[in-house]
Amino acid sequence: MRIAGLVVALTIALSLLAARADDVTAAQGVIRAQEQAFIHDDASAAYSYAAPAIKQIFPAPDIFMSMVQNGHAPVYRHKSFEFGDSKIEGSSVAQRVHIIDANGEAWEALYTLEQQADGSYKITGCSLLKAGQAV
Repeated sequence: MRIAGLVVALTIALSLLAARADDVTAAQGVIRAQEQAFIHDDASAAYSYAAPAIKQIFPAPDIFMSMVQNGHAPVYRHKSFEFGDSKIEGSSVAQRVHIIDANGEAWEALYTLEQQADGSYKITGCSLLKAGQAV
């Protein structure tokens, strides 16, 4: 009887880990899709991955794209864009991205995403810090 309980507990734990991995994969897919939209200068597509709170601050795709171009240039144009560590808390995912910008400088981006009512993830923020710079 104890073995059956242990098997059930182990099965539940493994399914939770798989669900968390699926959440990270989904969040990374959203980040990657937005990154590709930036590469193709597709403001509407890039904007579609922004969470409702971001859309309230930047009420149109062209306004959003201008903010990214001027305030997040390494995200907008870069030589490399590689996923780092991720963390899940409730319905939120924090994802680190290692970026080499167009000038060859290293940056660390911290993306935050929130799961929406429909189950999709939307980007709630992106903070940039030069690699090696103290917080």
